[in-house]
Amino acid sequence: MIRHLVAWRLATEDPAEKAAQAQKISADLTALKGVVPSISEIWVGPDVVGGTNWDVALVADFVDQAALDAYQTHPDHLAVVGYVRSVVSDRVAVDLEI
Repeated sequence: MIRHLVAWRLATEDPAEKAAQAQKISADLTALKGVVPSISEIWVGPDVVGGTNWDVALVADFVDQAALDAYQTHPDHLAVVGYVRSVVSDRVAVDLEI
């Protein structure tokens, strides 16, 4: 099993805009469950503490590397990625074997 972890910092400093963008990212990525067959589980949400924390995080599980690769290249995922890239300033990711 592969656990895919990603966190993003949003480019905007405006709190209302940041909240709206974080919510859209969360909703759009969560909606991929059932659309992208290789997703076993997915959790996405905005940070609720603030400070120096990153703004949005994703945790997604895949049965193996091939399933993660299928997610990464799925057209519906790529459509969400286009929006995410347009609003983030930084991204960090790690893939763990669990």
